[in-house]
Amino acid sequence: MSAHPGFPAGRHVVVRVGAYSIRAGRRTLAVSGTLLAAALGLALLGLCLGGSWTAPGDVLAALAGHGDSVVVVREWRLPRVLAALVFGAALGLAGAVFQSLTRNPLGSPDVVGLDAGAYTGALFAITVLGGGPAYLAAGSIAGGLLAAAAVYALSLGSGLGGLRLVVVGIAVNAMLTALNSWIVLRADMEVALAATGWSAGSLNGLDWHEVVLPFAVIAALALLLAALAPAMHQTALGDDQALASGVRLSRLRLLLVLAGVGCTATVTAVAGPIVFIALAAPQIGRLLTRAPGVALVPAALSGAVLLLAADLAAQLLLAPVALPVGVVTTVIGGCYLAALLARRTTRHAR
Repeated sequence: MSAHPGFPAGRHVVVRVGAYSIRAGRRTLAVSGTLLAAALGLALLGLCLGGSWTAPGDVLAALAGHGDSVVVVREWRLPRVLAALVFGAALGLAGAVFQSLTRNPLGSPDVVGLDAGAYTGALFAITVLGGGPAYLAAGSIAGGLLAAAAVYALSLGSGLGGLRLVVVGIAVNAMLTALNSWIVLRADMEVALAATGWSAGSLNGLDWHEVVLPFAVIAALALLLAALAPAMHQTALGDDQALASGVRLSRLRLLLVLAGVGCTATVTAVAGPIVFIALAAPQIGRLLTRAPGVALVPAALSGAVLLLAADLAAQLLLAPVALPVGVVTTVIGGCYLAALLARRTTRHAR
């Protein structure tokens, strides 16, 4: 790490990865540390909540393998808390990738149809293939990739950027949502009820058996994105400059799309489609850090905090009944978009 030329000393540092360098402001590091602390605090609260309250001291003892709450904390609550953190981070990363590719703050997976496509693939796996975990994962990934291919093919005039891709994505999302409703209506009653409940997006009842493999997949995709981050920062400066610095744009964009779809589809396969997190997390990360370009770490941490906070709210709002977390994120997302629209309208009016 060293100060980057052209920036005030003490305000920026540079992390060099191979032939590339990433500027990281002290504010970005401070915000990332604060978000990490918030995530850990919410995680402790999540481990304390349940059918009955467990004191923080007892939770820490249970995590160490001592006390009477070991099974409750480590086997029942910990998988859910970790799932909220990991899945939230995955959605934040996916949102950052697609907003970077499209250079549009609305270019997130749940807006441009990737969530709906992953859900279509999962519905096919449930209704036709029997709904096993392997079929769900494969169906979600295939559906997300097909949706991404359709959006890209229909927006070739503007490449991967511009308003046209977002508009095409919204149209594809609407068509896939209608298709998903038709599949559910044509399915058997038991299958339709299971698919409808799962479509709300829920972390209820997750255990270690269901999350270990998704955690490994998301970790691998996060490492891939970390390796691609320097080149992503180069593309933020413009395609010409990226090409001049040796970035292979076609290969980079393909890998980014695969990683983004993989993150979204992995979460959808396990928890169902969870909206809003991928849209808001990158924007919140950029707003807090005031950093230009791609901000993968703040986006991932913001996503983790948002999803865990939403899941805690889902458990508390109608306790002892736990709502699907997707219901809470949908409500929060609607309020967020309304506030964003009002803010921009006020700004333009001035």
